[in-house]
Amino acid sequence: MRLPIRSIPKAVRPVIILNMQEVLRYEEPLYRPPCEAGSLIVQVTLGCPHNRCTFCGMYKMKKYRVRDPEEVKADLRRARLFYRYVESVFLADGNTVAMNSDKLADIIRYIRRLFPEAKRISPYGGARFLKGKSVEALRKLREAGLDIIYFGLESGDDEILAAVDKGVTSRDMIEAARRVKEAGIELSVYILLGLGGEDRWRQHAENTASVLNAMQPGYIRPRTLYLLPGTPLYREAQEGRFREASGETVMRELQVLLERLEVEDAWFLSDHISNYVPIYGHLPEDREKMLAAVETALEKADVYLAPRHLTTL
Repeated sequence: MRLPIRSIPKAVRPVIILNMQEVLRYEEPLYRPPCEAGSLIVQVTLGCPHNRCTFCGMYKMKKYRVRDPEEVKADLRRARLFYRYVESVFLADGNTVAMNSDKLADIIRYIRRLFPEAKRISPYGGARFLKGKSVEALRKLREAGLDIIYFGLESGDDEILAAVDKGVTSRDMIEAARRVKEAGIELSVYILLGLGGEDRWRQHAENTASVLNAMQPGYIRPRTLYLLPGTPLYREAQEGRFREASGETVMRELQVLLERLEVEDAWFLSDHISNYVPIYGHLPEDREKMLAAVETALEKADVYLAPRHLTTL
């Protein structure tokens, strides 16, 4: 049985000699998954090559580009000088897998040579770009040393995917996941609770479960939609074209999702501050325990499901 990434024991922490900004060159804002909090983060690409999802405000201020590999390697050499131990490396920014596979594999091999102690190398990766890569190209990344890809499914419902301008269909999602797994790379899938709003919550839950069942990922990581000012989806809500899901609706959605999941070996990890309730478990054996936690949240909605504010996230 695989252990969830969050359960890997923390090794001896490095001695911080300089501020990280003085070691690596970053173009902010900089994002990484919560489970990569202790990782060395290097920006191999900047921004997101899709950057049209209506719910996302992460990279709207950046134009996507691939950094010069030699500049990236220079950053990595500086990091090696100042950090005795690097447990894991995260390749930022969004959809780093979109870059040329040979160039990315070369950087990954360089990381493995510089940081042989690293237990994990990972990037974000979306279906729009993964489905355009052959299994052979992805296998090159695995052979170079890539361990896991954080994959943004968000929803398995085609109507919702089109509405939020995800750029792919549920079939594209399934095909991209198949290629990643066939290449031997672990798959950690993000889903976005509340993305269907009050009007499409059930179809969102049911169809997302269906796609996850087809994917059979090793990790399922729910996040909960928060409408960020300035995003297109926020404007839709302000104009009455999108009805934000209440806390109770989000938990009902999670309940339906958990009931319908038929995955053989997957960690379900609510490891994000956006979620109302931290629910963790291994599927299928922990399903009833997690459903009981959802039911408790629904029974005590005044405690667990109070309206959220941006300052609390």
